[in-house]
Amino acid sequence: MRPSQVQIDFETSSDFEEISYPTSPLPYSHSVPPTTARTDDSLPLHHMSSEDTSTRRRIAKGPGSSGGFMSGSDYETDALQYDDHKDGHSKLRPPIGGRVSSGRLHKPFPTPPTSISDFIHQNLEHLPPAIYTLLSCWTRFHKIGLADIVVWDEAHFGKFGSHYLKREFYFDVHPPLGKMLVAFAGLLSGYDGNFEFKSGEKYPDTVPYVAMRVMMATFGVALVPLGWYTAVELGMSPWSCHLVALMVLCDVAWLCISRFILLDSMLLFFTFTTVFFLTKFHNQQYQSFSFDWWLWLALTGISIGCVTSVKWVGLFVTAVVGIYTIEDLWDKFGDLRMSTRNQLRHWGARILCLILLPILVYMTFFKLHFLILNHTGPGDAQMSSLFQAHLVGNDFWRNPLEVAYGSKITLKNMGWGGGLLHSHVQTYPSGSTQQQVTCYHYKDDNNHWLVLPRWNEPAYNLNDELKFVKNGDVIRLQHAPTTRGLHSHPIPAPITKLNYEVSCYGNSTVGDVHDHWVIEVVDDIRQGRKESLNRIRSLTTRVRLRHEVLGCYLLAANKVLPQWGFKQIEVSCVKENDPHDIHTYWNVESHWNDRLPAGDVRHYKSPFLRDFWHLNVAMMTSNNALVPDPDKDDILASHPTDWPWLRLGLRMCGWGDRQPKYYLLGTPLVWWGGTLSLIIFVALLGIYLVRWQRRYVDMDASERLSFFFLVNYFMQRYGMVTLYLLVGWAHFLYVGKVAFYGWFLHYAPFFIMGRVTYLHHYLPTLYFSVLMFAHVMDHCMFSARWKEKTKRIVFGVTAFAIVANFWWFRGMAWGIEGPVNEYWGLQWRKSWNIYNA
Repeated sequence: MRPSQVQIDFETSSDFEEISYPTSPLPYSHSVPPTTARTDDSLPLHHMSSEDTSTRRRIAKGPGSSGGFMSGSDYETDALQYDDHKDGHSKLRPPIGGRVSSGRLHKPFPTPPTSISDFIHQNLEHLPPAIYTLLSCWTRFHKIGLADIVVWDEAHFGKFGSHYLKREFYFDVHPPLGKMLVAFAGLLSGYDGNFEFKSGEKYPDTVPYVAMRVMMATFGVALVPLGWYTAVELGMSPWSCHLVALMVLCDVAWLCISRFILLDSMLLFFTFTTVFFLTKFHNQQYQSFSFDWWLWLALTGISIGCVTSVKWVGLFVTAVVGIYTIEDLWDKFGDLRMSTRNQLRHWGARILCLILLPILVYMTFFKLHFLILNHTGPGDAQMSSLFQAHLVGNDFWRNPLEVAYGSKITLKNMGWGGGLLHSHVQTYPSGSTQQQVTCYHYKDDNNHWLVLPRWNEPAYNLNDELKFVKNGDVIRLQHAPTTRGLHSHPIPAPITKLNYEVSCYGNSTVGDVHDHWVIEVVDDIRQGRKESLNRIRSLTTRVRLRHEVLGCYLLAANKVLPQWGFKQIEVSCVKENDPHDIHTYWNVESHWNDRLPAGDVRHYKSPFLRDFWHLNVAMMTSNNALVPDPDKDDILASHPTDWPWLRLGLRMCGWGDRQPKYYLLGTPLVWWGGTLSLIIFVALLGIYLVRWQRRYVDMDASERLSFFFLVNYFMQRYGMVTLYLLVGWAHFLYVGKVAFYGWFLHYAPFFIMGRVTYLHHYLPTLYFSVLMFAHVMDHCMFSARWKEKTKRIVFGVTAFAIVANFWWFRGMAWGIEGPVNEYWGLQWRKSWNIYNA
């Protein structure tokens, strides 16, 4: 029914309880208890006299208000105010620094305990998360060494850990923090780094794989208490806090992914810490710039830096923090009581802690990455030539300094993520059908080219005087293994059809003018502008290669060839002359010429920022190249639409009868319940907004947090009295935004990604649906006006269903031993490939 409107009269004959008010501002903890408020008066607004109504205004603070993350603070929830006929925009509000009503209720610090019983009583709230943490240890560590073989992506991340221990430079599409932690676990376990981690291979006795798995699983253990305390900071009821802890504890997918040498447990851990620190910071907004306020803001920034340093998926939770911050600053910008100085302080604090600090943390891990991996390794070719020259075991610095005719060289494309100019005997399937020319990111003899004079000049002779290559020279590049010349002609390139195809043609005696390339110097990293250069130098001189006949430029723009090109980078000849296109820049990397002296390492220096940027672009390029292969049927891959309703699982190892089998599949009730709660929340939000537009009030004080009456200390100075109403709308919207924005920002980007996706990509997203499930249950049941018995029954049934569902599918994470077909009742959906046909 429509709620009646309430008239509140502050005359001395008030029916409310008489209280002696102090002249100083009252802290939140001293506010009048809810029981002091009368809730039985329900007089319609028209009972007011005309002179009374002219001096009052009504401010709506339920659905239909701004509803920001920060809405609902005690200085934003005025229900009624006396304004003395003053302009409402110029009225003074209560002092800045009042408690934020969304989130956890602020409690005064307890007095120091004087006995053991006092200490226990004051810390009883920590007993449930402690118990859940012990249970988490049991589930994560139980039978963790059952599979004595390399399982799933342990083949990648265990190998990367080995490279750190051997200090060999490698390349991967993920940032380094997670892999450094894998290496640290190996170091603490006594692993020497000499195992190759081949998929499915049995671990030898020299590899302490159980200890390494236990250390990785420790991050999974920490998820449970983090989930509990995050729910507490979000202001959820104890019932909902238990549900969050149980769902994190009992999800089989989180359990399974945490028990192996993988990055996902660390990614989940730092995602959880970021949300936790954000909620802690939110609850400190009532005391801006205090020590605790700075602490939790800085920890949020550090956690952002860590989560993005494990996987770039961490940018999604960073976006959640970003949206919260933007809305928070926007609310502060609209607060006319806040001085410009404080506005600037708030902006500066956010820029320092949420932008600069995460970037610094992220860059620090890359600096450690470069310092540790100071030996040559399998990933050298992904980096710039100058960077490689400083790796121990690399002989680039011994290269002859200046390039001459007759030199054998490799050419490195200087575009971000560029590779080495490469050719092989395979031919193009269409076009000219001549020998393919590509860019390849690994060292190979097929990367070698000879620098020779053009066809209408005398052939190169070892006995002739040395002739150095200079700016403007016309040269031929002959592929050393096949003797064919680098060639271009007016035939469309295989991928970039607007460019010309580049191929290898002829041999050491057969060729034409389409083999001629003009050297155009861009600059030299050490010597500066091209005007100061006389000769081409290896490693430092940047050049462009212009086709003498066609006028196009040799280009490698990170376009990936199909399987017939071995997924290597397309090389073409671009018609447009763009002097700033870095993908047309090349440098001589390796250089062999017995007639020239060795170089000097002092000529080669590679700045950190250049290497940092180069590696990140190379990572992004390689990550974007992980696209589904139409020529292969990847039975492990899945589409984002498969994840919320668990349409597919993922076999993590071989499926033989004699080996333990692990199937990555979430606890169905956790996943389905989380997805359903998102739909319910959106529906509830829509219903509340529609009803509010029709002047219904669904979340009044009696239903949610009840009335808190305080008299403002401005009463004596400005002659006005303020009524504060802490309503449930702010809390409902705040928690709902954290959960829904988090889920959406982690889930939606996968629909626009071109790369191949797997079920484990949904695991960080799942956390926000779990928070939403607990929030919806809290809103509709545990914090609503149901009988306590009803709440206990609903909680008991829900908790039992979650635990029972976990126990039914526990073998997916702990290992299915023996023939899988002997395990009855696991295939709840026909699309799950659990059983052998």
